[in-house]
Amino acid sequence: MRKLFATLLMAVALLPASAQDDSELGMWLSAAGQKKINKQWNVTAEAEYRLRENLGSTDRWTVSLGTAYKPVKWLKLDAGYKFMRVLNDDKSTMKTDGVSLYRWAPAYWNTRHRLWASATATLPLGRLDLSLRERWQYTYRPSTTYERYDFDDDEWEDKTRKGAAKHVVRSRLMAEYDIRHCKVDPFASVELYNAAGGLEKIRYTFGAEWKISKKQGLEFFYRYVDSHDDDETNLHVIGLGYKYKF
Repeated sequence: MRKLFATLLMAVALLPASAQDDSELGMWLSAAGQKKINKQWNVTAEAEYRLRENLGSTDRWTVSLGTAYKPVKWLKLDAGYKFMRVLNDDKSTMKTDGVSLYRWAPAYWNTRHRLWASATATLPLGRLDLSLRERWQYTYRPSTTYERYDFDDDEWEDKTRKGAAKHVVRSRLMAEYDIRHCKVDPFASVELYNAAGGLEKIRYTFGAEWKISKKQGLEFFYRYVDSHDDDETNLHVIGLGYKYKF
């Protein structure tokens, strides 16, 4: 446990200076079930729920299904599909006087479909495992029609947000340590998101996995999301995940 505490202290010390700026607090909760088909193949189903705005608002809920294949011990290939329901913030437009409202749209839900494929290479160094994962991610957002209020005309009107697609490449470097005679193992990772416009965000994650039994496990973590997009807010995340192996 002393090693775990020391690892977390070092991880916090490595946080970027931007972690001290005005950021939101979020919480990510997940539950997953994994079925091992044979020594090389497994299938995983997962459901996730996210909170944002200092835990005051829902961000999204998702369900996903993926499969993983290990051709050799040090290499894992995986792919999957995720269905997402995302809550978009309400949006106000001001008149040219900067005081009067022109239009206002309340928060609304929209659907997204996501595909991913990745390869993870792991280097074991005694009780420490270092891994590098490269993931391609494709997200499609269908067109959505929502209501907004026009203060000039004093009426509600329908507004359609066009569909859009996005490709992202995610690169994650991760370290995991197996503490001898301990059911709690710490981990730390840094992940870069790159899209057509360049670097979008960086995720810094520090946490631990608690092996409750051979079939059950809990994962708890702290994550700082450093956004490089002016339209996105930096985020502090508290995460808890449950996994059951069938």
